[in-house]
Amino acid sequence: MFSLPNKIFCCSMVQLLRNIRNKIIRLIDWFYFPVFRFIPNEVFRYAFTGGINTALDLFLYFIIYRYILDMQIVDLGFLAISAHIAAFLIVFPVTFSTGFILAKYVTFSASELRGRIQLFRYGVTVFGSIMLNYVFLKLFVEYFGWFATFSKAITTVIVVIYSYISQRYFSFKTAQVAVSRKVNG
Repeated sequence: MFSLPNKIFCCSMVQLLRNIRNKIIRLIDWFYFPVFRFIPNEVFRYAFTGGINTALDLFLYFIIYRYILDMQIVDLGFLAISAHIAAFLIVFPVTFSTGFILAKYVTFSASELRGRIQLFRYGVTVFGSIMLNYVFLKLFVEYFGWFATFSKAITTVIVVIYSYISQRYFSFKTAQVAVSRKVNG
């Protein structure tokens, strides 16, 4: 099926990705100072990778909302979308992908679920995040009259709390989590 050059390329690519993963983990763990020892390493890694992904999300959102969409309604001919919602929809595929990769390979790497199950469950939890983003952005921008970027930041805090809980106990569930839930519940 695979020719020798393809096998070598695939093996070297897998090794490259493992090296990148290990370097990211080492970088994150370097910041895991003794001050943070009261926080479980998994929570710290989630906060760190989530913080990076959130910063990327906010940065891209601001640039797209402010400069690409110029804060104007996006008229698709059959549908008009407000700029703050359109910016969210444009940024979403990027942060979905980076978020899943970081969660699967860096934060929740101990999960024993198959990758496609993790991806499906991650998609379900992210759909919940989308709904929360949509509702809170609509509420904060259109009803409260807050600035869009500030509203996005507040919404992000709410969504991050929901996201960690749902990913930890659903998307990337481990046997340890299942056992602790049986013992405690």
